Amino acid sequence: MGAWDLLLTGLVLLFGLCGVLVPGVPGSWLVWAAVLWWTLKDPQAVSWWVLVGATVVLFLSQVVRWALPPRRLREGGVDAELLTYAGGGSFAGFVLLPVIGAIPGFLAGVYVHERIRLGRRGEARAAVRTVMRSGGWNLLTELFTCQLIAAAWLGAVFFG
Repeated sequence: MGAWDLLLTGLVLLFGLCGVLVPGVPGSWLVWAAVLWWTLKDPQAVSWWVLVGATVVLFLSQVVRWALPPRRLREGGVDAELLTYAGGGSFAGFVLLPVIGAIPGFLAGVYVHERIRLGRRGEARAAVRTVMRSGGWNLLTELFTCQLIAAAWLGAVFFG
């Protein structure tokens, strides 16, 4: 597989990760489709294992998301700026503390946004709880799953 194909796959993965944060965009399906395309273009054992793993993880993510309350982000006061902070925090946490850092990073991103917006620590903590109850856990589950898949793809490309 050429460098341009890998770059295109990486861009689709990146768009999928960003798409998770945008309501109405099928970000997780873009991530899965990028891995599928990569596997079909470069049919090796490691690419097939990454595709199988991505499929299983996405399926489990869907099961978890069906068990969670439905998304009502707008009712919880979630705007694009908050999603940017949450996504940035999740990405930073994922990089700084590999894999498990995405969850506290997401929560920290929401907290920082609410702290800037509201000004007080107690009000910011209450706002974080409100955001997470109104669909934040649903969003975090999907984003974390897509980050795992993207990390597996990166690992397979560089080390596989």
